[in-house]
Amino acid sequence: MSELDAFRAEKDEFFGNHPQSPLTREQRKDFHGLNYFPENDALRLEVKVEEFETKQKFEMQTSTGDVQIYEKFGKFHFEVDGEEVELTIYQNQHGFFLPFVDTLAGKETYPAGRYLEPAPLPGGFFIVDFNIAYNPYCAYNEMWSCPITPAENRLKVEIRAGEKLFHD
Repeated sequence: MSELDAFRAEKDEFFGNHPQSPLTREQRKDFHGLNYFPENDALRLEVKVEEFETKQKFEMQTSTGDVQIYEKFGKFHFEVDGEEVELTIYQNQHGFFLPFVDTLAGKETYPAGRYLEPAPLPGGFFIVDFNIAYNPYCAYNEMWSCPITPAENRLKVEIRAGEKLFHD
């Protein structure tokens, strides 16, 4: 079993059995695991982030109409199937946050986007592994409040890695 397979199995166990699962009791009755794309090594990146000199405060809207405050930390560029794209990384008191929407949104992935928490490395680099991209809890249960992906992180490419749509 790969490290990613073990991670996914542990997550499925949490979703299916843990009292703090985002799934309702009714959803957990017939839960057999989340839907995932196959592991994609091309979307496991070590990227140099262009850190912004001035960290702008940013009010990110949530699915319940609230606002969460982040700072725009920096941006990075990468290629997907030969196409150059860029994403902005945000930061708050909990760490780094990378919400994104790809062209599969609403078809194969959650319409409002998926999330990552990129891991910082020395020298301004980050590990951005789209294989662990996940749906926000509001994808499973509307009682949760989730940040809505900003327009600047809406990609015109497919990110075929991470979690797919959840189906009851």
